[in-house]
Amino acid sequence: MTVVGARPQFIKAALVSRALQQRTTIREVLVHTGQHYDPNMSDIFFQELGMSPPDHHLGIGGGGHGRQTGRMLEALEVTLLAEKPDAVLVYGDTNSTMAAALAAAKLHVPVIHVEAGLRSFNMAMPEEINRIVTDRVSSLLFTPTAEADHNLAREGVDARRVHRVGDVMYDAARLLATSGDDSRSIRPRAPYVLATIHRAETTDEFTRLASTVAGLRRLARRFSVVLPLHPRTRAAVDGFEISLQGIDVRGPLGYRDMAALESAAAVIVTDSGGVQKEAFFHGVPCVTVRNETEWVELVHGGWNRLASPDSADAIESAVDAAMSAPYPARPLLYGDGTASVRIADILASNLSAAP
Repeated sequence: MTVVGARPQFIKAALVSRALQQRTTIREVLVHTGQHYDPNMSDIFFQELGMSPPDHHLGIGGGGHGRQTGRMLEALEVTLLAEKPDAVLVYGDTNSTMAAALAAAKLHVPVIHVEAGLRSFNMAMPEEINRIVTDRVSSLLFTPTAEADHNLAREGVDARRVHRVGDVMYDAARLLATSGDDSRSIRPRAPYVLATIHRAETTDEFTRLASTVAGLRRLARRFSVVLPLHPRTRAAVDGFEISLQGIDVRGPLGYRDMAALESAAAVIVTDSGGVQKEAFFHGVPCVTVRNETEWVELVHGGWNRLASPDSADAIESAVDAAMSAPYPARPLLYGDGTASVRIADILASNLSAAP
């Protein structure tokens, strides 16, 4: 049973599901928790990535962390008892990830975690708690980088349960992204800055969100700033009465349209973990409006800069620095683009060996 609930998970699951379909010994049941319930954050990805509709759609979106996670736990337990899977596969660090991992572990169903071992070392982030809990109860941990391996080793995770396979998002960037003539109409005149803001730690606090938007509005005086607006961010700016004047605001985008905008941007400004990597895959410098990141290798390599979301000055300065800096060749930090195949191979071997 694969459990997904958010945009990055749909993309990763599409690649792994394709690989699993080539293994006749595995039957996959897909469960969508409904965490991203807006059609532009959910349905479009299933259609665009060629995924079959989920076998179960739990319809659980919105609400606070406790309420949302609790409802997911209850519904997932019912689904697990009905389907009786041999294992549960989860991705990343969302509430859907942790809820599925806990529900499975309490029913003694092995948990498999893709994108294991990432750490920001900031326990104020809900995603950090979700990652740690999921890794702790997982039987198989698929890591994207050497740094993730080191984090798990420091926490005492048995190395026999850890498999470094690379990053499934790199598979997606190589196999799914397009940038042909059909995508040029969505791009503004270059140079432009592409921004994405959606994390609760940014959107839920007025001062932080106002400072972040102020930084983007300053940049918009000199460049086009494109902001595909996440539903959570839309609700926050409306509720706080924060003006987005001067910014090119778009609705949520599908994977291919987003990739087209990313690939032609001068700089990407984001608080998203996944978009940091997508910037690197496209060879575009990134400014992350957070005080830390789980993708530390991008900062160390000079492809990513951290800028405090509490400071419009810091955001503007970081973008200026990113635009003017020379960038080295991109090393293969995230594998060779075959992570999904490796995951399917290891799953087929482990599931066939299970009693």
